[in-house]
Amino acid sequence: MPHQLAWLIFLLPFFSFMLIAFILRPFLLRWYRLAAYVTILSIVGSLGLSLWLLNTVMGAAEHRLEIPSVQWLSIGDLNIQIGLLADSLTAVMLVVVTVVSLMVQIYSQGYMKPIAGDHEYSTKGYMRYFAFMSLFTGSMLGLVMASNLLFLFLFWEGVGLCSYLLIGFWFHKASAANAAKKAFIVTRLGDVGFLLAILYLFLNTGTLDIEAIHALAAAGAISTVVITWAALGIFSGAMGKSAQFPLHVWLPDAMEGPTPVSALIHAATMVAAGAFLVARFFPLFEASETALTTLGIIGGVTAIFAATMGLVMFDIKRVIAYSTISQLGYMMLGLAVGGPALGIFHLFNHAFFKALLFLGAGSVNHATHTFDMREMGGLRKHMPWTTATFFVAALSLAGLWPLSGFWSKDEIIAESWDERKIMFVLVAATAFLTAFYIFRVFFMTFGGQYRGKERHLHESPAVMWLPMALLGVLAIFSGWWGVTGGFGSFMGHGETHSFVSGFFAFLTDPVHHWVAWLSLALSGLGILTAYAIYSARWVSAEGVGRAFGPLRTLAFRKYYLDELYERVLTVGALLNGLFRGLEVADEKGVDGAVNGVARSVMAGSRGLRRAQTGQLQLYGATIALGLVALLLAVIFLG
Repeated sequence: MPHQLAWLIFLLPFFSFMLIAFILRPFLLRWYRLAAYVTILSIVGSLGLSLWLLNTVMGAAEHRLEIPSVQWLSIGDLNIQIGLLADSLTAVMLVVVTVVSLMVQIYSQGYMKPIAGDHEYSTKGYMRYFAFMSLFTGSMLGLVMASNLLFLFLFWEGVGLCSYLLIGFWFHKASAANAAKKAFIVTRLGDVGFLLAILYLFLNTGTLDIEAIHALAAAGAISTVVITWAALGIFSGAMGKSAQFPLHVWLPDAMEGPTPVSALIHAATMVAAGAFLVARFFPLFEASETALTTLGIIGGVTAIFAATMGLVMFDIKRVIAYSTISQLGYMMLGLAVGGPALGIFHLFNHAFFKALLFLGAGSVNHATHTFDMREMGGLRKHMPWTTATFFVAALSLAGLWPLSGFWSKDEIIAESWDERKIMFVLVAATAFLTAFYIFRVFFMTFGGQYRGKERHLHESPAVMWLPMALLGVLAIFSGWWGVTGGFGSFMGHGETHSFVSGFFAFLTDPVHHWVAWLSLALSGLGILTAYAIYSARWVSAEGVGRAFGPLRTLAFRKYYLDELYERVLTVGALLNGLFRGLEVADEKGVDGAVNGVARSVMAGSRGLRRAQTGQLQLYGATIALGLVALLLAVIFLG
């Protein structure tokens, strides 16, 4: 197959978007289901090409495929080409994005099914939804394949635009519109740093080509100061997209969008873009100890910080959202201590079980019409497929052996012990909290007795639970790619940590693999604690809440960061402070100066106007006085 066909990987979803938006929706609204079929068909094509590319890259020298670039712009000595970068990182990310997106699109046929008279689930909305999902998938695929910074930044902003459109999909709801604006604004803050980093790199290297920049950094042709500032700017963009502390506040509110959108954003597109960006530019981070340390600290803090908020929320989607933030912290820490092989390995595994958790939450909502876990319970009797798949995803997230989450999460914990002990403490504690909050969700949702309003509870249709079942299989087996160190070798950053060098290594050599046993013990303790409180009820949940009263309130109020940002910084410091000061300076300074000049001119004109009376005798007298003045001047001064 010609290498040029790789362009179709991201172009097919764009063609799908244009077909739906400009032909199907305006002219063929009666056949609204065509929108889903076109989207699914385009992503199937992208998935097939992505698997071909993965296979080709695995067999290529240095795991890299040469794809000819296309000249886009030439101004003097500046030549900008549109090109594709096909290496091991690209190949892995393409498979993640297309697999998850395909499962989400199939699932969406049931979840977004139009309902007569329902504005939220209308036929126009159905077609608009799939048009945006096609554009979202195409933008993420283009971002992953871009070979230069300009091309990458265009798709980076495309991903941000699509997230805005899909989070605010139900724009008639104020909460959805506000959440979309919040996501767009907060991520823009990070993007400012990323854009400055791009300009800074171009100023100091004279190129926008990603591989050329990597080569210059490796050769020592870029100063350490430039590398550090560029890496921190890149990480700024990643912090926004991947919701790292303190730019994490947009992600929980993004749950206002349709649940399949949440699955795609949290598993394979928006938030994965930040981790991918750091991995793509890892040679810069590797050359700067400051940038690498910052990456690790922010990742470790984010992991435990978000996990504490997941402990106390009652909205099932918000708990899973905080789980995503926490796991993204794991990924950033994994990149800092183990490089792309480790950080992307966790992203790879996380994509499947996190997409499954969100689709499971959507399935529950499909039956109960609520996301509040206090109005659920006992659903295992009515929703066996959803219960089983959600249970598998919860075990994988908790890091139970031998599911996929175990291999990457515990790898990060082990590497943290080797590299930075304080980070080890943070992520080990997070392992316990993760297991606790996800099984709190499981027991409150599927265990006990149903606590909601009387309704006919039922399993979701096959078009929804079949994608969940396929993701469940991946949540079990995807991590096995790293069992023998094959993933790390493929990523070109050496073997992964020794305790995954063999499938039973940590069983046969517990002394040298004690970190794995510790992590398993912490995860098991978290599950047991959740069982004791929310299933067996050996301990009262209300009593535990009262015991941790102030801390629980602090976590439930999200550490008051929303109030800090919205009331103190936005309203207080910006609106009433800086912006009001600028308004006063504009009114009293700029406008005052302009108005003062105008008043002076008008006053002078009034004086001149009085002299222009039209009376001849006055003009004659004025001329006579002038002549007398001239005569006197000649006599006395001459």
